[in-house]
Amino acid sequence: MAPAEQESASGFAFLFRGDQGLVSRAQWWLGTAGLAAVLAALTGVWMVIGRAAYEAQGPEARADLFDANIFAAYAYLIFFGFGVMLISVSHYNLSAKRCRARGRPPALAGLLPLFALFSGAAHWLYPRVTEDMPYWTVGLTDALLVAVILWNVVDLGLLGRDP
Repeated sequence: MAPAEQESASGFAFLFRGDQGLVSRAQWWLGTAGLAAVLAALTGVWMVIGRAAYEAQGPEARADLFDANIFAAYAYLIFFGFGVMLISVSHYNLSAKRCRARGRPPALAGLLPLFALFSGAAHWLYPRVTEDMPYWTVGLTDALLVAVILWNVVDLGLLGRDP
């Protein structure tokens, strides 16, 4: 591969903006680690901000019509949601390239983002409908997510030859 082609095959746009092409194990690991780091940072910020917003709405909260802190927390939640969706699509694109390099259907790359979103939705929904939703459904979505993560790590990150 020529140096210019190699540089473009490892660039941000190639790795995350489309699902065409092939990537090596090392490229897949680097891309996955980068996306996981961004997701962890966004989630950490939400955990701090979300807890503060929840406490600001508690029984001892002021009765103001507009609270700027709560507004900012939920504005960040919208940003966080878009970030999670963008990371999911980016990881699909990266993993589809690795699936193709392994001789697997690229559609299998969508399993991790799909089950991650199912698991997140189950965790969000359960406290709101505890009387109608058994907790085992949350555990099942988590178990399926862990199984897909392990499959991704083994199949895409450890096995197979590089293109």
